[in-house]
Amino acid sequence: MSRRLFKSLLSGAVAVAALLPLAAQAAEAWPTRTVRLVAVFPPGGSVDQVSRILAQQLSQQTGQQFVVENKGGAAGAIGTTAVAKSDPDGYTLGVVFDTHGVNPTLIPNLGYDTFKDLQSLVLLGTSAMAIVVNQKQPYKNFAELIAAAKAKPGSVSFGSIGTGSLGHLAMAQIGNQLGLDWTHVPYRGGGPLMTDIVAGHVPVAIGSVFLVTPHVKSGTVRPIGVTSSKPDPNLPGAEPVAQQGVAGFEAESWWGLIGPAKMPEPVVASIVAEFQKALKAPAVVEKLSAQGIVISGAGPKEFEAFERKEIQRWAKVVKDNNIKAGD
Repeated sequence: MSRRLFKSLLSGAVAVAALLPLAAQAAEAWPTRTVRLVAVFPPGGSVDQVSRILAQQLSQQTGQQFVVENKGGAAGAIGTTAVAKSDPDGYTLGVVFDTHGVNPTLIPNLGYDTFKDLQSLVLLGTSAMAIVVNQKQPYKNFAELIAAAKAKPGSVSFGSIGTGSLGHLAMAQIGNQLGLDWTHVPYRGGGPLMTDIVAGHVPVAIGSVFLVTPHVKSGTVRPIGVTSSKPDPNLPGAEPVAQQGVAGFEAESWWGLIGPAKMPEPVVASIVAEFQKALKAPAVVEKLSAQGIVISGAGPKEFEAFERKEIQRWAKVVKDNNIKAGD
């Protein structure tokens, strides 16, 4: 090999080696442009509010815009499908609710596989659910609601954010446990549900503490019970249903961050790190905690394990009650 050829090859190798760190940095850089954050329920509900609180913080934190897009319908499945079918580049993410753990059992031909087509990213937080009544209703606590349902089967109706929501399934499980017959009124998200209970169009509603707290504070609805093992400080006077005749019962709402499958590992790592950082920001902690959310921040492996447990638990309730999408 000539000396000139050797020098040429050596300089080429050096140039390639110099580019490798730059390529690695480019792969890890996220975000470098606007991120679309799909809230899988309509405006006004907790998914929408959690998404906007985080989007504001992340925009400030990263210097890139996080734009919330509401894509509701089918208990969150429509928005989740859109995320599953998006480019796996880290610029379309989704905020899902507890229905994400029910839809695989509830909805035939879902359009995506929860673990093959999606990447579990961060468990954002959990919350008790609360049962509230319109102020004109006579029920002072959940025990009185149970008594009314027993006295006149079918006379008590309750609203939830949709068929197969955890609120719906929790009330179905309570009904099974106590032998109650009450009527479910499904809504297309938390916003429409709260609008109707405030107006008195539905007498009872079950939703996350996050969803109901503003309305409790305004005096338009009254809390009569929570699904946690302990009272929630945001809802004074509302005792756990487990202490009001439903022995051992506990169920929690939750919010999570997902993305399409096959995103590059460095991008996934960056997304998780930025969201975990956002969840520790004082403004975010204050806003979420004030409305009953217990912040988690668990990463992909822990979040996926959590999802699998939720799917297993609520699949039994769906099957035992023969609940169908659209009921």
